[in-house]
Amino acid sequence: MFNKWGKDIEVPERLTEERVQEMIDAAIRRHNRNASIISMCVGWVVLALFAEGLLRLIGVIPPVLPWLNITL
Repeated sequence: MFNKWGKDIEVPERLTEERVQEMIDAAIRRHNRNASIISMCVGWVVLALFAEGLLRLIGVIPPVLPWLNITL
């Protein structure tokens, strides 16, 4: 009854050291790309907020709240 046990099962593909290194390199590349995109977006937001604050400080843009008047 059990003499053909496991005969038609294929051996699973083994991971080689080169394949594992390729997977690690791909994960590192994906992480670096995503981190760069997030960093770029955060940088643009910080730059925009800095520019807005500077323009409000020198008086080009009026203050959001009338009682919040920043002067040098």
